[in-house]
Amino acid sequence: MLRPWKLELEIDKNLDKAVYLQIADTIIGDIRSGRLQSGDALPGSRKLAMSLKINRNTVVEAYQVLINEEWVISKERKGIFVSDQLPSLREQRHEKRNDPSHLLSSLHGKMINFDDGHPDSKIAPVTELARAYRQIFSIKAKWQMMGYGNEHGETEFRRMISQMLNHQRGMQINENEISITRGSQMAMFLTAQSLLSSGDHIIVENPGYQPAWQAFEYAGAQLLPVEVDEEGICVKTVEKLLSQNKNIKAIYITPHRQYPTTVTLSLVRKLQLIELSNQYHVTIIEDDYDNEFHFGYRPILPLSSFPELNHYVYIGTLSKVVAPALRIGYLATKDQDLLQKIGALRKIIDVHGDVIMEHAVLQLIKEGAVKKHIKKATVHYKGKRDFVFKLLQMHMHDICDFTLPEGGLAFWIVPKANLNWDSVTSALWERNIKIIHPKQYSHQPINGFRLSYGALSEEQLEQSIPIIAEILRKLAE
Repeated sequence: MLRPWKLELEIDKNLDKAVYLQIADTIIGDIRSGRLQSGDALPGSRKLAMSLKINRNTVVEAYQVLINEEWVISKERKGIFVSDQLPSLREQRHEKRNDPSHLLSSLHGKMINFDDGHPDSKIAPVTELARAYRQIFSIKAKWQMMGYGNEHGETEFRRMISQMLNHQRGMQINENEISITRGSQMAMFLTAQSLLSSGDHIIVENPGYQPAWQAFEYAGAQLLPVEVDEEGICVKTVEKLLSQNKNIKAIYITPHRQYPTTVTLSLVRKLQLIELSNQYHVTIIEDDYDNEFHFGYRPILPLSSFPELNHYVYIGTLSKVVAPALRIGYLATKDQDLLQKIGALRKIIDVHGDVIMEHAVLQLIKEGAVKKHIKKATVHYKGKRDFVFKLLQMHMHDICDFTLPEGGLAFWIVPKANLNWDSVTSALWERNIKIIHPKQYSHQPINGFRLSYGALSEEQLEQSIPIIAEILRKLAE
């Protein structure tokens, strides 16, 4: 097959951008410009590697990025071809971005909601999930799934979760140390009710995740907020509180990407927290709410992966990577007494989990569909993150401080001027833009907000971020 197109690219190994991404972005540029048309064949990976004098695996990786982002398609025994759907999509996007009336009308009467970091439901593997459900209902032993199951979830599903935690997050856990829940908030509630009592105290990050705070307070515990800086929760303050207060039962943290500021807890502070937890016999409740979406080499390993840590509850979710509407959470702990209490409470409020859903998700995991979706979603969100970062640099660099997050689905934005956030949120609401008021992160005034991007389209982001910047600039004067 003739492949007349020639890649015009000089590899610069001194750039921060990886070589495979340089190749991928160059091909994307040629597709955008029309130099490569729908149906055009790309050179074979071996031939392109020889012409560029690089390892073939680098080209394969570049092509995989293009396939994940749907710029190209792979045809078995034929090769890699430019996707058939690109021309109309490109023309539509071009018209929208260059037609001012479209930009105005799209905001008129339609609210753009910056949530706290929800995923994009449009890319959920709905087709694969529906197929898995159909297959589950068609099996001969389907009647076995219609009765009551284990209060902690199906054994095989828990075994698969334990394998994931051990292989991907460095933990040492088995299926008998895991409980499946309907979302991470249920895991938080069960943990709070089973671990805390009236009169107990719990250390929390400030700013922090108020739904978790509410679960702790509902259990009768008193919150002890501790400040957060660029290295995460301030351990010196934690140590001071532990030395003065004998009623502290637990420490709640979001160390991988602190909510809402997105900072990662430093290794030094992790080790210090583990030492303090063991010394004072307090349980670390670790909320790892978006571990899967990481854009660097690999996610940071959780505190719960350190064998030195004696008392912990690790909480995670699969909802963001399977389908947001499916509530699939889990908790892991080696404390069997605590797990028994959690199971007994679970039986009272929810006799057992969704067995059919657990089998369907288990099948997706076994088939590799979940792994494939995470890979595709990570590329999708990384591209969107980079897009938002460029918009922020363009419109807010002089009025706000922000950094490029290594993962997750949100930025933390700190205006350089102290603002009245009631005025900010009201002004944005009048322009059909909603952000989370900073008071929802802390009981004390805080000058910063969480800008999520996962669930919004590029068009919505391109329309709304300049307006946010305009209002912040105006109210800062």
